Amino acid sequence: MTGMKAAGQKKLMLFGGRTHPELAEQVAEQLGIEVAPTKFQDFANGEIFVRYLESVRGCDAFVLQCHADPINESMMEQLIMVDALKRASAKRITVVTPFLGYARQDKKHRGREPISARLMTDLFRTAGANRLMSVDLHTDQIQGFFDGPVDHLFALPLLADYVQSRVAGTEATIVSPDAGRVRTADRWADRMGTPLAIIHKRRDPEVANEVRVHEVVGQVRGRTCVLVDDMIDTAGTIVKAADALFEQGAEEVIAAATHGVLSGPAAERLQNSRISEVVTTNSLPVPKDRRFEKLTQLSIAPLLARAVSEVFSDGSVTSLFEG
Repeated sequence: MTGMKAAGQKKLMLFGGRTHPELAEQVAEQLGIEVAPTKFQDFANGEIFVRYLESVRGCDAFVLQCHADPINESMMEQLIMVDALKRASAKRITVVTPFLGYARQDKKHRGREPISARLMTDLFRTAGANRLMSVDLHTDQIQGFFDGPVDHLFALPLLADYVQSRVAGTEATIVSPDAGRVRTADRWADRMGTPLAIIHKRRDPEVANEVRVHEVVGQVRGRTCVLVDDMIDTAGTIVKAADALFEQGAEEVIAAATHGVLSGPAAERLQNSRISEVVTTNSLPVPKDRRFEKLTQLSIAPLLARAVSEVFSDGSVTSLFEG
């Protein structure tokens, strides 16, 4: 069966884009349904065509797509999926993007720059989305960019429980790789009952993704350090942060992040670094050529399925994270 019905014949349907079909399958399995059959086609000039193979009229639609490489294509595909649902009379459309593309462009740093994260949420709204569901948005204010309900889910419980078991019996310190991630690291430290350290880095304003200086604030000597971030992209920040921790006498360094973007040299950098394990979720697919021995991926399918279920039954998504 491709949907499940509730009182008043409400019907839940889950639709999956082509970037991460395994995750959609896992979420469907948790919900006890099947991913709705969809026909995708790419025209010769690169245009995307979508058609649903069964009626979606009156359904509560959840459209799951991971904004992964090629990112613009995966976002466009999801927008087209939403438009098709709107025009086929779906009752309510929830866009599920575990990792929201362009979320890092959430403010203007200097003049003549876009706020692309806002543009993305506007596009989803225009396409016909009624609500947005995402995991660990790059910054909290993005919730205010979308004109409608936003379910902001957190992978912290999943990641922290795994890391806690991994560092059991050692003196652990949670480390924020830069000043901007202190709040995230603070939540980790609270949950795990460990001290907090911060790496203060100074960027070179003329060079993208380049960092000049690292200073460690906090006690890391002889301790197991857990570097936490919302995403690991090229891994430059996290590897340099780990080096700075070892310079200060850290015993071991583990890295944990919700989104393993792992662009370009990331896999090689992490595998060759002194970091002993890299823990991420499967919010993004990791192609074979980007997998490496030190990588551990935890599934966020149960979390997404529980949130979808709460939204469908008009329950509370917040209750998933209270306490």
